[in-house]
Order: sequence, then C-alpha cells, then structure tokens
Amino acid sequence: MTSQNQAPQEGPSSVRLDAWLWSVRLYKTRSSATTACRAGHVRLNDQPVKASQAIRVGDVVKVRTPGWERVFEVTKLLTKRVGAPIARTCYVDHSPPKPSALSAPVPRREPGAGRPTKKERRELEKLWGHRG
Repeated sequence: MTSQNQAPQEGPSSVRLDAWLWSVRLYKTRSSATTACRAGHVRLNDQPVKASQAIRVGDVVKVRTPGWERVFEVTKLLTKRVGAPIARTCYVDHSPPKPSALSAPVPRREPGAGRPTKKERRELEKLWGHRG
C-alpha cells in the first residue's frame, strides 16, 4: 500500500562508476572506463576506486589523461548513454584549462633531410632532457 504523500523517485540513488563515465560520454566504451579505473586514472573523492564503486550526486570524479587532470562534480545519475547535450547537464566541470603544451605541434625534421648530425642529435637530447 503506497501513501499518496510520497513523491515518485527520479532515477536511482547510486550508479556504478564505469557506467556513469560511459553514459556521460567521458569514455567511448564502458570497457575503456573500466580499464581506466583499474589503471588508477580515475579517482572518486580523492580516493582510488574500482569500476564497480557506487557514485552518488555530489561526488567528485577526477579523470587523468596524459598531461591533464579533469575534475567533475556529479549532478545527475545516468545508467543509459545519452546525447552529448543531455550528458553535459549531468556534471559540473571544475577542470583547469587544458595545458597549451599538449596542443603545440611536434617539431619535425624536413623530409629527406637524412639522419641528424652529431651536433643536432646532442641538441635534441638536451631538449628532451636525456643527457646533461
């Protein structure tokens, strides 16, 4: 018997972390979200987590990508993958701006320039920090 004063619930109270990461389009597949959790690239409230960890509204999820850590606050729980405009409403992005070093083009040698000379090789190694 249900009381008429009860409001209907709006979705689940908790969702698996890997399912939420996939449903809000932070990862292309659920298995890639699971792999990222296993590798330690995802943290929940500053704690390392398993993919099966339950998340709730208000939790802070940190996702590490090469050279950049993205920070998301969960505002809505999803279990199914939705379109990008709807997915953006399910979190608040607190990430710092993307480092410009990642968007800089990689220096390349001219095609047909041959092997680098000893001097060029030493300059490259100095640039990369391999040798003093």
